[in-house]
Amino acid sequence: MADTEYVNIWMRPERPARGPKPAYSRAQITEAAVRIADAEGLEAATMRRIAAEIGAGAMSLYRYVPSRDNLIELMADRLMGEIDVTGLPSGDWRADLTRYAGELRAMWLRHPWIAAVQRSLPSFGPNQLLLIERLMGVLDPFVPIDENLSLVGLLNSYVEGTVREEISSAREFRLSGLTESEWMARSYPYIDQLVKSGQYPIFTKIVTEARQPHLSRDEQFRYGLRRVLDCIATAVPSTPAGDPRPGTR
Repeated sequence: MADTEYVNIWMRPERPARGPKPAYSRAQITEAAVRIADAEGLEAATMRRIAAEIGAGAMSLYRYVPSRDNLIELMADRLMGEIDVTGLPSGDWRADLTRYAGELRAMWLRHPWIAAVQRSLPSFGPNQLLLIERLMGVLDPFVPIDENLSLVGLLNSYVEGTVREEISSAREFRLSGLTESEWMARSYPYIDQLVKSGQYPIFTKIVTEARQPHLSRDEQFRYGLRRVLDCIATAVPSTPAGDPRPGTR
């Protein structure tokens, strides 16, 4: 589509100014698409499949959602709305970011198909905009906006990278038919051989000394999150920007 023809989905009116009242809404279509993707994967959420789900004609849905890309934008923004940002910012930036990170991870785990959605170019839907306002509002009193973008990006990258690996591992275990402990038991003879060879001292230290591989997924996530927040703390002053330091009033 040429740039001159492109209209952002959020700029398109939900319903035409004239004519009969629409039989469906974007919200209904989006909810149906999310249900299908949750149950059968993102690829299954086609216009034809969605139409069958809500009892509409497939072609009629294009009056509400002009393209597949638009549908994905609506679905992604719908998921952003599941992240509870009520009460943010609270004034305790570390507690706020910890809560947000947990909410983001939980949303990804509920909807693992989101890992297949390319969201590098945001469309700024209403839920995403609310999230930006509340989340970046957490650090806004303490750091300049460019620093804020970098620090929030660091946090998002940690959560996204961790949960992508978690989703991928779960899929591989499911396809193999093995539990994680069964997979580790099957791998033990080779790992033991590598350790006994003496050729890989760092790998041997990981196998014999590291605690992280033996933590639960939740514990691993919290362990890494604490380290990320510690890094963020080095860039956040102890008082908000513009506030007088203790004892300077």
